[in-house]
Amino acid sequence: MELRKFRQRGPYEWELPATGRMRVPGVIFASRELMEAMDDKVAEQVANVASLPGIVAASYAMPDAHWGYGFPIGGVAAFDADEGGVVSAGGVGFDISCGVRTLHTGLKLADVEAHKKRLADVLYARIPAGVGSTGTLRLSGPETDAMLKGGARWAVKQGYGSEADLAHIEESGCVAGADPRAVSDMAKKRQRDEMGTLGSGNHYLEVQVVDEVFDAAAAKAFGLARGDVVVSIHCGSRGLGHQIGTDYLREMVIAAPAAGIALPDRELACAPLKSTLGQCYLGAMRAGINCALANRQILTHLARAAFAEVFPHVRLTVLYDVSHNTCKEEMHRVGDERRRLFVHRKGATRAFGPGHAELPREYRDAGQPVLIGGSMGTASWILAGAAGTEERAFGSACHGAGRAMSRNEALRRWHGRNVVDELAARGILIRSPSFRGVAEEAPLAYKDVGAVVEAADRAGLAIKVARLTPLVCIKG
Repeated sequence: MELRKFRQRGPYEWELPATGRMRVPGVIFASRELMEAMDDKVAEQVANVASLPGIVAASYAMPDAHWGYGFPIGGVAAFDADEGGVVSAGGVGFDISCGVRTLHTGLKLADVEAHKKRLADVLYARIPAGVGSTGTLRLSGPETDAMLKGGARWAVKQGYGSEADLAHIEESGCVAGADPRAVSDMAKKRQRDEMGTLGSGNHYLEVQVVDEVFDAAAAKAFGLARGDVVVSIHCGSRGLGHQIGTDYLREMVIAAPAAGIALPDRELACAPLKSTLGQCYLGAMRAGINCALANRQILTHLARAAFAEVFPHVRLTVLYDVSHNTCKEEMHRVGDERRRLFVHRKGATRAFGPGHAELPREYRDAGQPVLIGGSMGTASWILAGAAGTEERAFGSACHGAGRAMSRNEALRRWHGRNVVDELAARGILIRSPSFRGVAEEAPLAYKDVGAVVEAADRAGLAIKVARLTPLVCIKG
C-alpha cells in the first residue's frame, strides 16, 4: 500500500485524512510492515465507507484488513440513525455472524496425544463439513422461524446443551429484534438441512493446546493455563446468511437513489436505518445472527458427543462465543455524550474492555475474551478487550490473520494432499472432505497471525492472553 496518503498517528495507527466525499477520516491499526503489505484497495474501501451518510468518528480497519465486498474485511464503522445513518448489507458481509466459540476440555496435552488419531477420526465422523454439507436435523417451516427468533436459546431448549452455556455467549445466545418474516423463503429453504454443519472455506473445528500464556491474570479469569487442551469452532449462518445478504444487497442498490444516497461503489449498497428497508434488513440480519449462534450450539453438542466417545468422563464447557460480520446496536461515548450507534463489524470482533456491563461477571475485571482464529498449521489466539478500546474503535479488534493471497493463487501454489502430509509431519492431523479446500486454506495463504495480534495489542485494541497451537483440525 502507498503510505504517503496517510498521516501516522502512532507506531500502529494510520490516518487517512478526509478528502473529497469523505465525511470522516479513515483509520487503520497496523504496523508499518502490515500496512505496506496491504492492497491499495483497502485504503480505497476505507475511504468509500467514510463517505456514507451518518457515519460517526471514523471509518476503521483492523490489522488483518484486506480487500472485501464493499467494506474491507476487518472494517468497522458506526452510524447514528438520528443523523441519517445507514445500515449496509456489504458492511455486515454474506456469512452473517460467522464467529468463533472456544470450549474448555479439562484435558492436558499428554492426555490427548495418545488418543489424537482416534479423536480426529471420531470428530470427522460426527461433524458434517464441506461444501453442501447437511446434518441430521431437518427443520420444518415453523421450527426454522423458532430457531431464527431463539438462537442458541432455542437450541438449548431442543436439548443441544444447557442453560449454563448461554452465560458465555454474546447477547446470552439470542439477539433481540430478529424478524423471521423479513427472511426470504429461499434463505430458509437453504438452511433447513444445514443446521449443525461447518460448511466450507475457512471454517473449522480445531483441537488446540495452550502453548504460551502472556497475561497471567486474564488467563486465570478465563480458566486457561499452559498445556490446557481446548476446542475452537469457527463457522457462521451458512446458506441462510448468504441468501439474506444477496436478497438485501439487490434491494438496497435499487432503493438507494430514491433515499438520496449516492453510492461510491455499488457494493456499498445501504438503506437509511429509519427506513422500512433498513428495518427489514436489521430484522433479517439479526435472524441470521441467531441462526449462527444456534448452529455453533448444535456443533458444540456434536463435539461433546465425539469427545465422550474417546474420553468418557470429559465435559466440554464454553469459554466464550464471539461473532464477526454483524451490525449491533450499542451505546458508545462520542466526545462528551453517549450515543446509540449501529456498529458494523465486518471481519472484526467485538472487544469490550474491563468493567463493561455486558460481560459475564467472572470476566469483567479482565475484559471480553477475543477469539482469534488461525489457519490449520498456524496459531490461534485468545486476547482480552483493552481499556479504552471503546473510544479507540467502538470496542473492536481483529478477527483472524486475514488473507495474504486469493484462493485461486493458493491453488496454484499448493496441493491439498501435500499440505495435509506436511502438517501431519508436524503433529497436526487434518481431516477434510476436500483437498481443494485444504489447498485454498493453506497456512501460508494468510498473513502472519502473530504479527496481526501484536499490532492489535500494541494499538490498544486488545491484550494478548494466550497462544493456541493446533493438534487436530476438521476442515470444511
